[in-house]
Amino acid sequence: MTDSTDLAVFDRIEKSIDIAAPADRVFEFVSEPGWFINDGEYRAHEIERDGDVSLVRDPVHGDFGILTVALEPPARAAFRWVGEGAGSTLVEFSVEAVDGGARLSVVESGFASLPGSDADRRAAYEGNSQGWDIELDVARTACEGAA
Repeated sequence: MTDSTDLAVFDRIEKSIDIAAPADRVFEFVSEPGWFINDGEYRAHEIERDGDVSLVRDPVHGDFGILTVALEPPARAAFRWVGEGAGSTLVEFSVEAVDGGARLSVVESGFASLPGSDADRRAAYEGNSQGWDIELDVARTACEGAA
Protein backbone atom coordinates (compact mmCIF):
# COMPACT_ATOMS: atom_id res chain seq x y z
CA MET A 1 0.00 0.00 0.00
CA THR A 2 1.30 3.47 -0.90
CA ASP A 3 1.46 5.82 2.07
CA SER A 4 0.79 9.57 1.81
CA THR A 5 4.49 10.48 1.79
CA ASP A 6 5.02 8.28 -1.28
CA LEU A 7 1.90 9.74 -2.89
CA ALA A 8 3.21 13.30 -2.52
CA VAL A 9 5.94 12.41 -5.00
CA PHE A 10 3.21 11.44 -7.48
CA ASP A 11 1.14 14.63 -7.35
CA ARG A 12 2.70 16.53 -10.28
CA ILE A 13 3.64 15.60 -13.85
CA GLU A 14 6.04 17.85 -15.76
CA LYS A 15 6.89 17.28 -19.45
CA SER A 16 8.11 19.38 -22.35
CA ILE A 17 8.79 19.12 -26.07
CA ASP A 18 10.45 21.34 -28.66
CA ILE A 19 8.32 22.19 -31.67
CA ALA A 20 9.60 23.61 -34.97
CA ALA A 21 6.78 26.16 -35.23
CA PRO A 22 6.28 29.75 -34.05
CA ALA A 23 5.36 30.13 -30.40
CA ASP A 24 2.13 31.99 -31.26
CA ARG A 25 0.95 29.03 -33.37
CA VAL A 26 1.71 26.63 -30.53
CA PHE A 27 -0.15 28.85 -28.04
CA GLU A 28 -3.17 29.07 -30.35
CA PHE A 29 -3.26 25.27 -30.51
CA VAL A 30 -2.93 24.59 -26.77
CA SER A 31 -5.39 27.31 -25.79
CA GLU A 32 -8.27 25.20 -27.16
CA PRO A 33 -9.98 23.45 -24.25
CA GLY A 34 -9.67 19.69 -24.59
CA TRP A 35 -7.28 19.53 -27.56
CA PHE A 36 -5.55 16.80 -25.57
CA ILE A 37 -8.57 14.47 -25.59
CA ASN A 38 -7.63 12.05 -28.38
CA ASP A 39 -5.93 8.76 -29.15
CA GLY A 40 -2.59 10.06 -30.32
CA GLU A 41 -3.98 11.88 -33.36
CA TYR A 42 -5.55 15.32 -33.21
CA ARG A 43 -9.21 15.51 -34.12
CA ALA A 44 -11.54 18.48 -34.01
CA HIS A 45 -14.00 18.68 -31.14
CA GLU A 46 -17.38 20.29 -30.88
CA ILE A 47 -17.03 22.82 -28.06
CA GLU A 48 -19.92 24.53 -26.30
CA ARG A 49 -18.83 27.38 -24.06
CA ASP A 50 -20.69 28.74 -21.05
CA GLY A 51 -18.46 31.44 -19.57
CA ASP A 52 -15.20 29.84 -18.48
CA VAL A 53 -16.59 26.29 -18.69
CA SER A 54 -16.52 24.39 -21.97
CA LEU A 55 -18.31 21.18 -22.82
CA VAL A 56 -15.92 19.35 -25.13
CA ARG A 57 -17.55 16.66 -27.25
CA ASP A 58 -15.09 14.07 -28.50
CA PRO A 59 -16.50 11.70 -31.14
CA VAL A 60 -14.72 8.72 -29.56
CA HIS A 61 -14.47 9.42 -25.82
CA GLY A 62 -17.66 11.40 -25.18
CA ASP A 63 -18.26 14.67 -23.34
CA PHE A 64 -15.92 16.41 -20.92
CA GLY A 65 -16.32 19.56 -18.85
CA ILE A 66 -13.25 21.76 -18.83
CA LEU A 67 -12.85 24.99 -16.88
CA THR A 68 -10.54 27.57 -18.44
CA VAL A 69 -8.48 28.77 -15.48
CA ALA A 70 -6.14 31.10 -17.39
CA LEU A 71 -5.39 32.22 -20.93
CA GLU A 72 -2.31 34.44 -20.96
CA PRO A 73 -1.22 34.82 -24.59
CA PRO A 74 1.28 34.02 -25.82
CA ALA A 75 2.75 32.08 -22.93
CA ARG A 76 0.27 30.23 -20.67
CA ALA A 77 -3.02 28.36 -20.78
CA ALA A 78 -4.46 26.47 -17.82
CA PHE A 79 -7.48 24.19 -17.55
CA ARG A 80 -9.18 22.13 -14.87
CA TRP A 81 -11.36 19.08 -15.41
CA VAL A 82 -14.90 19.61 -14.06
CA GLY A 83 -17.91 17.37 -13.73
CA GLU A 84 -18.28 13.94 -12.17
CA GLY A 85 -16.28 13.09 -9.07
CA ALA A 86 -15.14 15.22 -6.17
CA GLY A 87 -11.68 16.11 -7.46
CA SER A 88 -9.86 17.24 -10.54
CA THR A 89 -6.38 17.99 -11.73
CA LEU A 90 -5.03 21.29 -13.02
CA VAL A 91 -3.41 21.18 -16.47
CA GLU A 92 -1.08 24.10 -17.26
CA PHE A 93 0.62 24.68 -20.61
CA SER A 94 3.46 27.12 -21.10
CA VAL A 95 4.91 28.15 -24.43
CA GLU A 96 8.36 29.64 -24.73
CA ALA A 97 10.04 30.86 -27.91
CA VAL A 98 13.34 29.04 -28.43
CA ASP A 99 15.83 28.95 -31.25
CA GLY A 100 14.13 27.10 -34.09
CA GLY A 101 10.59 27.33 -32.75
CA ALA A 102 8.91 26.88 -29.40
CA ARG A 103 9.14 24.78 -26.28
CA LEU A 104 5.79 23.50 -25.04
CA SER A 105 5.65 22.42 -21.42
CA VAL A 106 2.80 20.84 -19.51
CA VAL A 107 2.35 20.53 -15.76
CA GLU A 108 -0.56 18.50 -14.44
CA SER A 109 -1.01 18.65 -10.68
CA GLY A 110 -3.47 17.59 -8.02
CA PHE A 111 -3.36 13.81 -8.23
CA ALA A 112 -2.97 13.49 -4.45
CA SER A 113 -6.36 15.16 -3.93
CA LEU A 114 -8.29 12.94 -6.33
CA PRO A 115 -11.01 10.73 -4.84
CA GLY A 116 -10.45 7.01 -4.49
CA SER A 117 -7.68 4.88 -3.10
CA ASP A 118 -3.94 5.54 -3.20
CA ALA A 119 -3.74 2.86 -5.91
CA ASP A 120 -6.40 4.69 -7.96
CA ARG A 121 -4.54 8.00 -7.67
CA ARG A 122 -1.22 6.37 -8.54
CA ALA A 123 -2.80 4.68 -11.60
CA ALA A 124 -4.23 8.04 -12.75
CA TYR A 125 -0.82 9.65 -12.32
CA GLU A 126 1.00 6.92 -14.24
CA GLY A 127 -1.59 6.80 -17.02
CA ASN A 128 -1.52 10.56 -17.49
CA SER A 129 2.27 10.66 -17.33
CA GLN A 130 2.44 8.26 -20.28
CA GLY A 131 -0.43 10.09 -21.95
CA TRP A 132 1.35 13.45 -21.91
CA ASP A 133 4.23 11.97 -23.92
CA ILE A 134 1.65 11.06 -26.57
CA GLU A 135 -0.25 14.36 -26.37
CA LEU A 136 2.87 16.51 -26.62
CA ASP A 137 3.80 14.59 -29.76
CA VAL A 138 0.28 15.28 -31.11
CA ALA A 139 0.82 19.00 -30.47
CA ARG A 140 4.18 18.91 -32.25
CA THR A 141 2.73 17.11 -35.28
CA ALA A 142 -0.28 19.45 -35.49
CA CYS A 143 1.73 22.65 -35.04
CA GLU A 144 4.57 21.69 -37.36
CA GLY A 145 2.08 20.59 -40.02
CA ALA A 146 0.07 23.84 -39.89
CA ALA A 147 0.69 26.36 -42.65
